[in-house]
Amino acid sequence: MNLDDFSDLIERPDGGIRRDAEERRERLAVPPGALGRLDELGEWLSAAQASVQVRAIEQPKVVLFAGDHGVASLDVSGRRAGTAHELVRAVLDGASPVAVLARSMNVPVRVVDAGLDCDPELLPAEVVRHRVRRGSGRIDVEDALTSEEAEAAVRLGIAIADEEADSGTDLVVLGDLSVGGTTPASTLVAALCGTDASVVTGRGGAGIDDLAWMRKCAAIRDALRRARPVLGDQSALLAAVGGADLAAMTGFLLQASVRRMPVILDGVVGAACALVAQRAAFRAPDWWLAGQVSGEPAQAKALDRMALNPLLDHGVHVGEGTGALLALPLVQAAAAFAAELPERPDPTTPDDGGDTPGTPGA
Repeated sequence: MNLDDFSDLIERPDGGIRRDAEERRERLAVPPGALGRLDELGEWLSAAQASVQVRAIEQPKVVLFAGDHGVASLDVSGRRAGTAHELVRAVLDGASPVAVLARSMNVPVRVVDAGLDCDPELLPAEVVRHRVRRGSGRIDVEDALTSEEAEAAVRLGIAIADEEADSGTDLVVLGDLSVGGTTPASTLVAALCGTDASVVTGRGGAGIDDLAWMRKCAAIRDALRRARPVLGDQSALLAAVGGADLAAMTGFLLQASVRRMPVILDGVVGAACALVAQRAAFRAPDWWLAGQVSGEPAQAKALDRMALNPLLDHGVHVGEGTGALLALPLVQAAAAFAAELPERPDPTTPDDGGDTPGTPGA
């Protein structure tokens, strides 16, 4: 599979519609600029929907790709290796932050097992039926995936995007449920941005101490040596230092852009996948929003490279799509303002010296 083929399939949101939306915004009763960034979001939605009159976001969905990463065995994560299924179970049981928030907002959550390292019987069949492989390889010393597995994972993401678009989902909040996932994500960002491991190494959603940070930095450094020879091939890069969940998210982002389905990105894993997708199709980022600042240096570097400015900075770094879901009401508010605020009335036509009321005509 050549991901570069997506470059010919993805079109930008309608620029003409956006200009018309900007002109309409100038006519609204609320002065231009008074709504701050919500004006920009409303115009972006107009272009994405190809309609000057913005439609409400009525069927959003949280989509979470799950996977375990072999590099977690080096104690580079705040969680034990092979325990991502526990994160999935917490979401399914409604006990995780993203599940609580989604329930309060009445937004459905879909979990896709791309590469969990657990017995399938531990989770519902609809979650595990898509699994590409059990866990991903230890990227500092071996490939995360075979080339065939990488292609299967990308195709899985494409299929999930098609299913969501076909079902009427009009915006996706994209996140991950992984243990060790920030290490391959940071490796991808460092490789694509040409930076050193120390520049992108963060402490992950669960937090790690200084010794674990040093182990993580070393793992990313070693993985970078393996990544650089395949930088020209995005599929090979995902196979070498990505993982099943990251490859699936990359495929999802590309196909969502093909299907004109907007996506709100969450943390560093989503940002890394977006950066890989951008390398394949430069127009794709026009369909994405960055939900929030996660505090991960690799996320900041990736978003800067894609010119995506996060909507929120609340210090939320729990992951799982939580920060991106917090940004959803902001997007929905922008849609409501753009759709429902009235335009200013036309000014009264000045007197042109003609007949006045009560004066007979000539």
